[in-house]
Amino acid sequence: MRLLAAGSIALDRLEGPFGTVTGELGGSALYFALAASLIRPVEIAAPVGSDAWDAVRAVLSGRPVDVSRVSLLDVPTYRWSAVQEAGSNIDRGSVDSIYDRWQPDLPAGYDGWAFVGSMRPDRQLAICNGLRGTTRLLAADSMRSYVTAHREVAEQVLDAAGWFFANREELLALGGDPDQPERFRTDHGLDGLVIKVGEQGSSAWTAAGAIRFPALSGHPVIDVTGAGDALAGGMLAAWLEAGGGPEALGPALAHGIACASLAISAVGLRGLAEATPADLAERVAEALG
Repeated sequence: MRLLAAGSIALDRLEGPFGTVTGELGGSALYFALAASLIRPVEIAAPVGSDAWDAVRAVLSGRPVDVSRVSLLDVPTYRWSAVQEAGSNIDRGSVDSIYDRWQPDLPAGYDGWAFVGSMRPDRQLAICNGLRGTTRLLAADSMRSYVTAHREVAEQVLDAAGWFFANREELLALGGDPDQPERFRTDHGLDGLVIKVGEQGSSAWTAAGAIRFPALSGHPVIDVTGAGDALAGGMLAAWLEAGGGPEALGPALAHGIACASLAISAVGLRGLAEATPADLAERVAEALG
């Protein structure tokens, strides 16, 4: 069974207790892929400019990540800026004109699992429409600034997905009550809803009930960028690898929690890029207690 992540590749400006970095490689597709590739092969579809292409190939070197559907365009790579305060990122804006030129390269008749990471909602919706009806599992994520600016399209993405990943602020932006995730799940006809609550951990909601894991303590928290994408990558890769049955959802979420912990242990992609399957196994064991 194939696993595909369609999302962003970014050059980020990040500011926080760690200082300020510019031109830091990031993006939802890369955070997801680096996490998932600690468990199984993954494919990515995303736009990138020549200003980041060499860095993309370098960070993915040696990982089972298929980049044949990454589109190299003659425009600047997507830029995103954020300031980290009190353990969360405050979005300071982006330059996303690359999406005006990008037509996602999706496999025809794709029948694997797919994750549509945070990016401009019109591109998310185009990908969802290109994948729905053939994929066995279609999951999507969100970003509050895009939801706020493009609410109607973001809601169409939500309604096209079978699984959805969101934090409390994104749920509010979509008209949901963070204290009633099951109601949000059923109102939108989702098979599953994953709520990310930072240091409080994450929960997965399905018709069978909720599964919860706290965040891992005792590890450094340097940069929270990409934690949600890493969680999605670890969870979906582990769940697919285990056969996708309901009994495997709990351990899969533990893998997601572990991948998020690795992601936030260093600035940008560095924590995930330096991690090994053995590192992941140690944190999964910790999450499972």
